[in-house]
Amino acid sequence: MVFSSIEFLYLYMPITLLIYFLIPAKYLTLRNLALLVLSLLFYGWGEPAYIFIMFFSIAVDYICGYLVAKNRETNPKKAKAAMLASVVINLSVLGFFKYLDFIIENLALIPIFSSLKPLGIALPIGISFYTFQTMSYTLDIYLGKAKMQKNIFTFGAYVTMFPQLIAGPIVRYGDVDEQLRYRTHSFTLASSGVLRFICGLAKKVLLANTAGAVYNSLALSVNDNPSILSSWLALIFFSFQIYFDFSGYSDMAIGLGRIMGFEFIENFNYPYISKSITEFWRRWHISLSSWFKEYVYIPLGGNRKGTSRTIINLLVVWFLTGFWHGASWNFIIWGLYFFLLLVIEKFFLSKILQRLPQIVSHIYSLMLIVFGWYIFIACDLSAPFEFLKAMFSAPVASGLSVYELLRNIAFIVVLCVAATPFPHKFYLKIKDKPIAKVIIFAVAIILLLICTAYIVDSSYNPFLYFRF
Repeated sequence: MVFSSIEFLYLYMPITLLIYFLIPAKYLTLRNLALLVLSLLFYGWGEPAYIFIMFFSIAVDYICGYLVAKNRETNPKKAKAAMLASVVINLSVLGFFKYLDFIIENLALIPIFSSLKPLGIALPIGISFYTFQTMSYTLDIYLGKAKMQKNIFTFGAYVTMFPQLIAGPIVRYGDVDEQLRYRTHSFTLASSGVLRFICGLAKKVLLANTAGAVYNSLALSVNDNPSILSSWLALIFFSFQIYFDFSGYSDMAIGLGRIMGFEFIENFNYPYISKSITEFWRRWHISLSSWFKEYVYIPLGGNRKGTSRTIINLLVVWFLTGFWHGASWNFIIWGLYFFLLLVIEKFFLSKILQRLPQIVSHIYSLMLIVFGWYIFIACDLSAPFEFLKAMFSAPVASGLSVYELLRNIAFIVVLCVAATPFPHKFYLKIKDKPIAKVIIFAVAIILLLICTAYIVDSSYNPFLYFRF
C-alpha cells in the first residue's frame, strides 16, 4: 500500500487515525499497541509473508537491547557481544534478501562457480530502511544515547511505525525514545501535520509523477533519436522526479507522525540549491547521511586520525552508501563517484568554491549532481552506454527534444521554484494572517481533490525508493 493510493487516503488512514484517537491519551501503551497492529496491517497489505521478518527483527533487537542495557555498566564485554549480535543478525537478514543473488551472479562469472544460479529472492519492501532503524536501537543503548524500552509492544510500534516504515526517514531510536514514552497532541500540531501531508502528496502526485512521465518519454527518445538536449533534459526531469518523489514521501511521513504526536527529523533541506557536493549531501537524505556518520564514520575514527585514515573512512562510508541503495554495480559506482568528488572538495576545491561567484559554484554542483543521477539509473536504461554517448557527442538537439523543452517550459519553472525555499518562506510570512488561514485551508482541500482525481485517472504512480 502506498500513501498516494485511494485505499490509503480514504480507507486505511481514516480508520487508523480513528482507532488511534479513540484510545484515551492517558493509555499511551495501548495506543502504541494499536499502532503496532495497524502498522503490521499496513505492511502486510501487499506482502503478508514478510510480516514474520518484522516479528523476527523485533524479537532480536528487543533481546539484544535488554542484554546490552543489563551488562553495559557491569560487564562491557557481554554488552558489546550483544550489540555485535544485533548488528550481525540484522545485516545478515538484509544481506540474504537484498544482496545474496547479486553475490551469486558475480561469483558465477568465475569458472569454478559457473554452475551457481540466482535464487530469485523477492526483496521485502523498505527492508533497507527498517533494518537500519531497528539496528539503531541496540546501538543507541550501547552508546548510552537511549534507555532500554521495557515494553515489547512499544518497541514493536517503533520498529513497524507505518508513516516511515518503508521509505523513511530513518528514525533513530534515540530521536523518539521520549516520544514513545510520552507525547502530546493538539489541534495545532495535527493541523500542521495534515498540511504537511497534503503538501507531500502534491509533490509526489502532481510534480514527481508528471516529471517521471516526461523523463520516460525523453529517455526512450534518446535510443531512437539521440541528442545532447534530449539526454540532459531527461536527466533533469529524473532529478526532479526522484527529489519530489522521495521528499514528498518524507513530507507525508513527517505529517502523519505529527498528527499522532511524533516529531520526525527532516530528511531534505532543498538540496538543489547547494553550491558544492559537500553541501548537497548535508541537504539530501539527511537521515541516511547522519546514520552513516553516527554509526560508521565516527566509530572508524572520522577525521581525527590523519588524512590517509580520513580518506579510507570516507571510502568505506560511500561504498556502503552506494551499496545500501541497491545490489548493483551502478549503485556502488555512484557511491564511489560521490566519494571522489567529496575528497576532491575536502582537500583541494573547498576554498576555491567559496571564492567563486555563487552562480558558478551552483552550476558546478548541479552539473555533477545531474550526471550522478545518470550513474544511479544506468541499470534501468535500455542502452546505458548509448545514453552516455548521447550526453556528449550526439547532435545538439532533435525536433522531439526541442518540442519537449518548449512544451514543458512552464512546468520546468514550477519545478525549479518548488525545489527552492521560496514557497515555504512565503507560507511562513502569511500563515498567521486571518484571511491567509482560510486561503491555506482552501488550497489544501483543492490540492487534495486534484491529487485524488489524478490518482484515479492515472496508472503511473510509482514510489522510486520502495525498491531500496
